[in-house]
Amino acid sequence: MSLPTASQTLTPETIRAALRTKTFGRTLHILHETPSTNTAAMALAQKGAEDGTVVVAERQTAGRGRLGRSWYSPAGENLYCSVIVRQTQSQTRLEEWLSWLPLLSAVAAARAIQAVAALQARLKWPNDILINQQKLGGVLCESNGSRSQGRFVVVGIGINVNTPRHAFPDELRDLATSLAAEAGHRINRVALLSALLSELELCIGNLSAQPSAEVKREYTKLCSTLGRQVRVSLASGESVEGQADAINPDGSLRLIRNGANAGTILDLRAGDVTHVR
Repeated sequence: MSLPTASQTLTPETIRAALRTKTFGRTLHILHETPSTNTAAMALAQKGAEDGTVVVAERQTAGRGRLGRSWYSPAGENLYCSVIVRQTQSQTRLEEWLSWLPLLSAVAAARAIQAVAALQARLKWPNDILINQQKLGGVLCESNGSRSQGRFVVVGIGINVNTPRHAFPDELRDLATSLAAEAGHRINRVALLSALLSELELCIGNLSAQPSAEVKREYTKLCSTLGRQVRVSLASGESVEGQADAINPDGSLRLIRNGANAGTILDLRAGDVTHVR
């Protein structure tokens, strides 16, 4: 696929010229500033915006990560986008489809990064994007909808593209990185967005068509959490430690516990994972 190499400006013209998708990004909203691209996309979806509608922002004033965390979102440097995905699954497959959607969206991001920046990203369960164990980006999926509106999911993806290492806040400098910091040169955001939407359209299409065993293989190849000793902070405030053993068919993480409950197995569907070693 031929990708643009010159333009850095996120405009309707530069993005549409680069797109190679059938659906994703064909309806496009580019915002100079927004609290959150997910918030903007949710509002559009609730008004009936079509499948594949994309919201891109130059800056987020209240960007959100998982578990309600804020997302550092400076202007003009990185990629902040959200895609509306209209659900077409049967009720029997809906739960599986929803649980795997964020994981496969992270796979799409890793593939796009490889294609455009020639960098090998890894994934931390469930959907953090890492390079050298530093956070490069992440995925936040939010679902809503009614019987009359039709069910939809907003897939939000943020990637640190051109933020210099020294520009990260003090509390993030040792934890976060960007593509430019790793590659040693600036990365074309138009090319990255084009590749991301192509890979996302492909991954979500495959997720809809293939059984969970095939979907699992796509994710586990890139998941750096598996085989590690990890600490998982749960929404209840409890923290558990053990070895990350496998990704279950429903997308949950199989953890073999340490300590007093050594050897017992937990299947975790949500939590904040820290790689201990």
